[in-house]
Amino acid sequence: MGVEILKENYTGKVITVTIGTGDKAVSVGGASALPFHGFEGETGHRPLIASEVLDTLPEDPPAALQEELGAVWDDPVKWALYCQNELSARAVALRLISTDPDGQDASPESAAETVKKVLDAIDIPLIILGCFKEAKDGPVLKAAAAAARGRNCLIGKAQEENYKTVAAAAAANGHKLIAFSNLDFNLAKQINILLSQADFDINNVVTDPTASALGYGLEYTYSVMERIRSAGLMQNDAMMQPPMFLDLSSVVWKVKEVKAPEADLPGWGNVVERGVHWEASTAMSLLMAGGEILVMTSPRAIQTVEKTIDQLMP
Repeated sequence: MGVEILKENYTGKVITVTIGTGDKAVSVGGASALPFHGFEGETGHRPLIASEVLDTLPEDPPAALQEELGAVWDDPVKWALYCQNELSARAVALRLISTDPDGQDASPESAAETVKKVLDAIDIPLIILGCFKEAKDGPVLKAAAAAARGRNCLIGKAQEENYKTVAAAAAANGHKLIAFSNLDFNLAKQINILLSQADFDINNVVTDPTASALGYGLEYTYSVMERIRSAGLMQNDAMMQPPMFLDLSSVVWKVKEVKAPEADLPGWGNVVERGVHWEASTAMSLLMAGGEILVMTSPRAIQTVEKTIDQLMP
């Protein structure tokens, strides 16, 4: 006697968002069931992994990234080309950390020039991320959006303090928008409502509910993401139906486990292998929770996650 598989009934659907232009454009979202539940409904488009590129290097970068990317990371254009041509990346996420007012405090005009140079070099979609300081990101992302006009980029992050400026820049230049909230279901809904009230089309938004690294609040992140996805699919809540964006690179490579030297903690194993596995494990957990776009850095971690996605997609 066969076993009947119980199936959930869904009334909602994740919004489909497309970034990039021409035959290299990429769409995400579109699912009418929980992640990889092809037996219950449509699984939508393949999740997108965007390779992170920094416009300037931070101090003391992790050993795993030095080994994998040290030959290209002195120049964001060279790094982006490496991701596109050698790693077959489907998208690049350019992080403008040089604009951080607590660091180099580079100007919006300087950031815009970097965006232009990267876009001139690649033809895959570009995600443009500021330094995550609200006051500075407003003018920086406004200049970057103008520099990228016509390339249908994904820009962000729009937060409660700067969403009007960032949303206006995205709309005026034909880009999609990342809406950020700090790990809270109600805040994630609120920023989407605010954007809608500011006349920004919710169909051009992706939700960033905040990512946490393995061992640093991953379970809480997972539960918030589950609530967001369940509200969109089971309650047909339009404000909870944008695809989810997870900025893993900004959190994984800061934690002690990926940076602590083997000499200090020999029981933790090889520091390079440790970092690669930490990013891959975090990524797979958040894909299972409903993530559609992941920003990752390690080429080996990305390769591992892509292979796993191959096995899970119907």
